Amino acid sequence: MDELTLKIEHLCSGFFTERGYVPAVDDVSLEIPKGKIVGIVGESGCGKSMIARSVMGLLKYPGRITGGSIQLAGKELVGLKDRQMQAIRGCDMAMIFQEPMTSLNPVQPVGKQMREALLLHKSVDKKAARDEVLRMMEQVGISEPEKRYVSYPHQLSGGLRQRIMIAMAMICKPKLLIADEPTTALDVTIEAQILQLIRNLSRQTGMSVLIISHNLGVIAEMCDSVYVMYAGKIVEQADALTLFDQRSHPYTSGLMASVIDLEAPVAERLPAIGGVVPNLLHLPAGCAFAPRCSRASERCKTERPELRELAPGHLCRCFEGGNA
Repeated sequence: MDELTLKIEHLCSGFFTERGYVPAVDDVSLEIPKGKIVGIVGESGCGKSMIARSVMGLLKYPGRITGGSIQLAGKELVGLKDRQMQAIRGCDMAMIFQEPMTSLNPVQPVGKQMREALLLHKSVDKKAARDEVLRMMEQVGISEPEKRYVSYPHQLSGGLRQRIMIAMAMICKPKLLIADEPTTALDVTIEAQILQLIRNLSRQTGMSVLIISHNLGVIAEMCDSVYVMYAGKIVEQADALTLFDQRSHPYTSGLMASVIDLEAPVAERLPAIGGVVPNLLHLPAGCAFAPRCSRASERCKTERPELRELAPGHLCRCFEGGNA
């Protein structure tokens, strides 16, 4: 059996509001083997980023983990104090956020920001930290690293800022990298470069990667295995080839059908999933996807399906099963 970098079991996390508890992540289990790239895909509001923040220990009131286990290389993270999480975050695991401009300090040179993680987590002086930052900048393809070291975020392009974020995340050689929509704000050429960079770094270092995206193209290109989320739950999981070739859940099929086919006639209408993601405070009595599903039966409207195995490693939360 593959060594696991991240193992999530029955994770539940959500928000405590005046209107009640919002179950943003509901009984989710997920595994990332060492050196593998795993994807989570789904619409906005399905709970993808909530998983990332739960793993990183970044949930703030009114958000809270209410149950389950998160293990990083066998170490339990749920229940650790803030100081204990700070020692792990940025060192053993790191995260790249959607928009680097909101994650970088606008009034500090990027080199100084990258250096902070080394000074915090490693026994190095400022000169050694600076040398390591310059080396990492070169590794992620940043030209003129000494010039970039003293540059401020606003002086860099979006692609360079994202490379800075990747270099910052990689500086302490983490076991796990979480990339939350890492290419959303980039054009397609820079997107391809960033994805190739993440893949190469994973291969070179044995680092595991969790990619969170609504972009099926990114998921198909990058991931060894994929988890599809809807309304806080995993509705389908499989290796990437199986998921794209033998998808079983109607929601997975709907996501894939809504991708633009560049070879289709221009006048062809793009299929879309009708309706909207349900209010997590008032979920349907049965399957959460039933109100939007063209294949829903009466059973779907009254009973909640469990994940069941269709084939080894291929699980689906649907009464229908079979190829959609």
